Amino acid sequence: MQEYATLRAFVTVAHTGSVSRAAEQLHLTQPAVSLKLKQLQQHLGLTLFTRRPQGLTLTADGYALLPAAENALASALAFEQTASALHSTLRGKLRIGTIVDPEFIRLGGFLSRLMARAPQLETELHHGMSGNVLSKVEQGELDVGFFLATPGEGTGRPALDWRELTHFHYHVVAPPGWEAKLVDTRWETLAQLPWIVTPTVSAHSRLLERALADSGAIPRRVAQVDQEVCMLDLVRAGVGLSLARDALAMAERQESGLTVADNVRLPCALSLIWRSDRATEPTIKAALDTLDTVWPQRGRSR
Repeated sequence: MQEYATLRAFVTVAHTGSVSRAAEQLHLTQPAVSLKLKQLQQHLGLTLFTRRPQGLTLTADGYALLPAAENALASALAFEQTASALHSTLRGKLRIGTIVDPEFIRLGGFLSRLMARAPQLETELHHGMSGNVLSKVEQGELDVGFFLATPGEGTGRPALDWRELTHFHYHVVAPPGWEAKLVDTRWETLAQLPWIVTPTVSAHSRLLERALADSGAIPRRVAQVDQEVCMLDLVRAGVGLSLARDALAMAERQESGLTVADNVRLPCALSLIWRSDRATEPTIKAALDTLDTVWPQRGRSR
């Protein structure tokens, strides 16, 4: 800004008492600095300097204007710094697909750290089942999403990348008092009992299908639900068996007396997924960088 360049010349000459030293500090020629001083004095109609043997000295008017000029330059610098910061401030919206319960996926910790990293970023949460989140991320309807699968299995979609966050197990849970029915825990035997199943897009369905694959057994379906809360309520009511995560299975056994099948554990991994071709987008990169502050780094599966 030309006006601030003129003020900068005035302030620098006032501090150094010399056009030549001011020109050196400002990386200008001496005639250029002298011209700026002349133009400023003509514009104001005031004499700002007196020439003495030791150099230039401020007049009374010059002394009166110096603090205002310094304040104006400081304000201009703050203005430019603020404008520069806006270029590096992450803005926009991050659409996140969530699954199961917020505590398990550490949603609160993830979002609070993400907001600390990018306070101008808006987040939009969409809750669903793993398969639905997978499809919406692949189609670009979501930017990132949480996903459940067998450890190391990934998404099975070439367009998607993932990072495993933690490993855990699913257990077979049954109504209270069903211990005798779970003595034989072979899958072909378990499949003959009544099962509360979930839609095919859920992790429950995929894990159960994989577990039954070798025996060729098909579970005896008596109900289908799409929420863990409903599933556990039906198990408590004596409707049938289902799958439950480590923490839920142990808590329900303690609090509700649910039966947990011995030595039946289905390994599973919680991951965050995103489109490979969008990994460098600022909002998605911010989400991936934030993961390391919430989940211990397991290393990317892909």
